[in-house]
Amino acid sequence: MTEPQSPSSPELDTATSPGSGTAGRPVDGAGWERATLEKLAMATLIEQRQARRWRNGIRVAWLVFVMLLVGFGWERGGAPADVSKPHTAVIEIKGEIASGGEASAELVISSLRSAFEDEGTQGLVLLINSPGGSPVQAGIINDEIHRLKAKYKKPVYAVVEETCASAAYYIAVAADKIYVDKASVVGSIGVLMDGFGFTGLMDKLGVERRLMTAGENKGFLDPFSPQTEKQRAFAQTMLDQIHQQFIGAVKAGRGARLKETPETFSGLFWTGQQAVEMGLADQMGSLDFVAREVIKAEELVDYTRRDNVAERLVKRFGASIGEGSVRALKTAPSLR
Repeated sequence: MTEPQSPSSPELDTATSPGSGTAGRPVDGAGWERATLEKLAMATLIEQRQARRWRNGIRVAWLVFVMLLVGFGWERGGAPADVSKPHTAVIEIKGEIASGGEASAELVISSLRSAFEDEGTQGLVLLINSPGGSPVQAGIINDEIHRLKAKYKKPVYAVVEETCASAAYYIAVAADKIYVDKASVVGSIGVLMDGFGFTGLMDKLGVERRLMTAGENKGFLDPFSPQTEKQRAFAQTMLDQIHQQFIGAVKAGRGARLKETPETFSGLFWTGQQAVEMGLADQMGSLDFVAREVIKAEELVDYTRRDNVAERLVKRFGASIGEGSVRALKTAPSLR
């Protein structure tokens, strides 16, 4: 059998039809078919090689990209190498307080421990701008602040930027003092659990919900099933208990400074100016003011621990599948 010819082979190019010839040499029907098949096979091989090279090139590009992220993407925050000189430690608590987020208990507590352990730290500032989030995460951070203060005997101050509400305020009350801007939003001492109920709409549309459970209350948060009074009362009892835990933390942290009214723990929120009047905050003040006038160490060192770029990409890819449905239901209690 003859060797495969390239697409530009004169023999394949000149064999244009059965029975025709070139240079006095006829090509029979079988030879023309064989030549055409060889030409198609060669073209397919070339195309496959090009596709394989392209795939390999893409893989190499992704490998280089990941290596760059690992090599240059570390954004852990934290203090520089020399922190022995007197300074004010700053830890940012921004965005939603949630497990796996930038303001999770894991990252905040790691930052707190680093700041407390450094000899040059004269005092710590929690720089807060958060609407709230998980009562569990906030409670863990609150407890750890109290433990570290007792161990290292260093003061902790909370400085509020735009918002310090719900779970963020739960954290702030562990500080020795709370400083706010006159227009900050402070408070929202309450707990919520929200969701949707579609049972009436389903009846109108003639849709039947088929939910099977083992345990009569296993599916009581299902939005497509009716909620009984017993189930509603059970959920309310749980929320009330978490609310009392929150109230206890506020009273323990603010002490006699708190001027309690019937609305204090109602879930309402107030401006920074009102918060000072109500004893929810101590006075007006910024980060620089607290470092300069209160801690007496103007140099600021950021101890905030953050995920690096590579970690954030992995988390986003991993969470993208279920994030939409989880957020839509929102059945977990939250301080927001």
